[in-house]
Amino acid sequence: MRSTLVLLVLPVVLASCASLGPQPESLEESVCGTLKEPLVFWLWSRSAGKSNPLLAQKIKNAEALAYETSDGRILRGYKLKAMPKDGVVRGSVLLAQGNAMLAEQLLWSMVGLSEAGMDVYVFDYRGYGQSNGKSRLKAIVSDYREIFENLIPKKEGKRFLYGISFGGVIVANVIGSGVEFDGAVIDSSPSRLSDHGCEAKYDAVANVPQNASRMLVVTGGADRIVKPKDSQDLRAMIEQRGGKSVVRPDFAHPFMDSSIEKHQERMALIRQYLVELETR
Repeated sequence: MRSTLVLLVLPVVLASCASLGPQPESLEESVCGTLKEPLVFWLWSRSAGKSNPLLAQKIKNAEALAYETSDGRILRGYKLKAMPKDGVVRGSVLLAQGNAMLAEQLLWSMVGLSEAGMDVYVFDYRGYGQSNGKSRLKAIVSDYREIFENLIPKKEGKRFLYGISFGGVIVANVIGSGVEFDGAVIDSSPSRLSDHGCEAKYDAVANVPQNASRMLVVTGGADRIVKPKDSQDLRAMIEQRGGKSVVRPDFAHPFMDSSIEKHQERMALIRQYLVELETR
């Protein structure tokens, strides 16, 4: 009786599905394992902690932003308005942070970029902090490509990308999608995520453009999170295609350097690189 009922119902179900036509591609599907990816992002987002907008309110040139993605998710973040000490507004930087960080946690470190004449944009990843949606690699790459194309001004100076750790993988994928950019810094990021079960097309090394002359990779010799060997192939590929690689034996993982002075050295290195690119 049960098998007969299934045979009677199945054609109706199939007909109903067919009538719906092609279904839209979901940005929130997993590309790193159907069980592993949701679990890992859940752990990362919890490690990032709860949002604290009061941190942003303490920075006078920080402005709250919201961006609606193509699939209807609201991403929230901040813009640090350029406050150049030399009076020269140089452009904009889109920052992609590490996998356990929130937007307001990075603002104090980005003040130097704003003082160098750059507007700095940083958002909570979807599913983190003040942003809604499900955290997934495919979706976050899409979000950052949208933000870079639709929110970062194209006629107001140079357009830069800066990725920290996991954020460097996001930046590489945005570049690999074919956007026009004026410079990019990838700081302490792994060459590959495919070693952890992700689709190989999302590997940072797979997204290096043929002309990488406006890209810098920074690696810390004392980094125990993303060790120098983990970024070796990415550094080699970017150098081979005209970019620059800096390995500093005294640097650890971003925001884990041995002292605030060491962190400031790191930020000064990145700031100098972007300022020099602006003059080319």
